Amino acid sequence: MAKIDLISLEWCDLIFKDKNKAYGAYKMRRDFGRRQLAAIIIVIVVAAVGFSLPRLIKMAIPEKEEVMTEVTQLSQLDEPEPKQEEIVKPVEQIAPPPQLKSTIKFTAPVIKKDEEVADEDELKSQDELTESKVQISIKDVEGSDDLDAVDIADLEALTQAPVEEKEEPYTMVEQMPQYPGGVQELMKYISKNLRYPAIAQENGIQGRVILRFVVSASGKVEDVQVLRSLDPYCDKEAVRVVESMPQWIPGKQNGRNVPVYYTLPVVFRLQ
Repeated sequence: MAKIDLISLEWCDLIFKDKNKAYGAYKMRRDFGRRQLAAIIIVIVVAAVGFSLPRLIKMAIPEKEEVMTEVTQLSQLDEPEPKQEEIVKPVEQIAPPPQLKSTIKFTAPVIKKDEEVADEDELKSQDELTESKVQISIKDVEGSDDLDAVDIADLEALTQAPVEEKEEPYTMVEQMPQYPGGVQELMKYISKNLRYPAIAQENGIQGRVILRFVVSASGKVEDVQVLRSLDPYCDKEAVRVVESMPQWIPGKQNGRNVPVYYTLPVVFRLQ
């Protein structure tokens, strides 16, 4: 069988013999070879440009000159001679002590043996206190009578730091402390944040942990204690949840905020 050229004009005329050649299919069949050749040429040109473009760009950009930098090691440098600088410390000016006022010591009457009483604690007579023109204070001081002089009692009151006494928590008050939103919000918080210990779940441990803590005058939860234990892991988890609570509304007694004990059961129940 002779080789057939499917894109030749003779094959196209044979196909459309005795047919309407004015129809568009004849023209498309006739020009198919030229379109195919043009497509092949375009693909070759695009591929050639794509492969040669990086080389052309590299040739167009001038090469950078390498700059050699000489590095000198610190060990090769001569050590500079240490300079001895005189350090002048500023002189702190100390304020002079205030001028004390002349005072006579008042000693409260206490029944003691004579040998137990020191000379400075000896009780002044009423005549001495009356005839003395100096002010009565906590110590005998020979000072000045100027109006600007300071009483030694006032001076010691300024120098002594006040001792803050921690108020003991109440058990019952007029207005008990409250979790923000009430008991329902408190139960929601515990249910949301409580994590059942895996070891307790595996051992089938369930029940309740009774906790007691202090709601301070500022509403902070403090001093969390376990009153009735269930399991060491459950106890630890219950304490963690309570300590992570936000501030409460503090309790009140006589119109002021006071620390109050609060007892709370935390329930662990297997589903």
